[in-house]
Amino acid sequence: MRRPNVLFIMSDDHGAQAMSCYGSRINETPHIDRIAQGGVRFDNCFCTNSICTPSRATILTGKHSHINGVRCLAPFDWMDCRQWSFPRDLQRAGYQTAVIGKWHLGHGGVSDPQGFDYWNVLPGQGLYHNPEFIEMGEQKIMPGYATDLITDMCLDWLEHRSKERPFCLLCHHKAPHRRWEPDAKHAQMYEDIEIPEPDNFNDDYANRAGAAAAATMRIERDLRPDDLKQDPPPGLSPQELKRWKYQRYIKDYLRCVASIDDNVGRMLDYLADKGLEEDTIVIYTSDQGFFLGEHGWFDKRFMYEESLRMPLVVRYPQEIQPGTVNDEIALNNDFAPTFLDYAGLDIPDDLQGRSIRPLLQGRTPQHWQTSMYYRYWMHLGGGHTVCAHYGVRTKRYKLIYYYGEALDAPGAVDEPRSPEWELFDLDNDPMEMHSVYDDPAYAEAVKELKAELARLRDEVKDDSAPWTE
Repeated sequence: MRRPNVLFIMSDDHGAQAMSCYGSRINETPHIDRIAQGGVRFDNCFCTNSICTPSRATILTGKHSHINGVRCLAPFDWMDCRQWSFPRDLQRAGYQTAVIGKWHLGHGGVSDPQGFDYWNVLPGQGLYHNPEFIEMGEQKIMPGYATDLITDMCLDWLEHRSKERPFCLLCHHKAPHRRWEPDAKHAQMYEDIEIPEPDNFNDDYANRAGAAAAATMRIERDLRPDDLKQDPPPGLSPQELKRWKYQRYIKDYLRCVASIDDNVGRMLDYLADKGLEEDTIVIYTSDQGFFLGEHGWFDKRFMYEESLRMPLVVRYPQEIQPGTVNDEIALNNDFAPTFLDYAGLDIPDDLQGRSIRPLLQGRTPQHWQTSMYYRYWMHLGGGHTVCAHYGVRTKRYKLIYYYGEALDAPGAVDEPRSPEWELFDLDNDPMEMHSVYDDPAYAEAVKELKAELARLRDEVKDDSAPWTE
């Protein structure tokens, strides 16, 4: 049997709640939906550290941040690309490999992409309009819009690759990362439409740890003028100003997503036109989720659902039943072993993820993970003052520990805070508005979850994680 091609399309900060295949109230993504309709949608895919650079490193290496050495954002942490990554093994096994678009793992020396026959990446975050790219070490400014340019280059690489060998193409979009600059084609979308606000848009941060109230990611207070691109009308009340800022923010965000969706359609059409659909695994995901007004926030970092959850839709006609939904827990460190599995390669023993191929085939292996370990390291750093924390999520519960220290994480702020715990019963409180950590009715759940958190911490070898009762 021919080894499958891999087309891995990843955006940046695309929350599942802005995809219609996930039941979005605010958006339509017809081309991304084509992948879900032709394959499987994962409802419980999570990242292990909700911030761009660490998530990307975890996807490449199959290992948690403290193992692969990328705990915080570049330039605080750059990835040493001499370490093992799945593209290196695919390349050695005869795959043609390429990465085009956002890299954000550092550039120059050991942080340049390795394991790729071709690479052409944005430096840092990159620009939306007329961006600079680094093509195999050579810097070039490209006229045009980043999302279109990345797709153009991906299609060109596919057209000129060897047709005799399988390929693995990583198509990494910058959008819809902040500052949310749409292209001319989509600039007027939603102009006369009011986007619905989330039900917890006016969260007052009561009944939870103080970390939520301390974060500087509130729409009304922390969105900057350059995010909004125009001054608000005079005379607005505080609530009217918050609503006005939300509309400015969410419309530009969705306009950027619309361009991604159009370009996903271009990629899918190419596969269809070239007769590659049957032999190609197509993945669409994002490096993490994003707050789209939930809790009155933008950005990510927290272990709360909108930030933790990664959208993941996968199509592979030879093995995946169309239109299926999977609710097992999958993680971003599961991606690397999955690609090795499909290529028929051995999975290194030190990888911390597992192949999700059985889940894609519609079966759940014995002893599949029923909980996951999360850790955010960048204590109060990066401009959003989110407290460092780690935690465990099961199907029903989420236990979070804000340990109140910077430790040795680069980019963190050495400003101690009192440790705090949160517990959410996701069956009864899916919007995570009320911590039940101190509720006597949940005392046994707290005990069991702390034991599971300690087990996971040992299992992933995170011996630097502090602990207190």
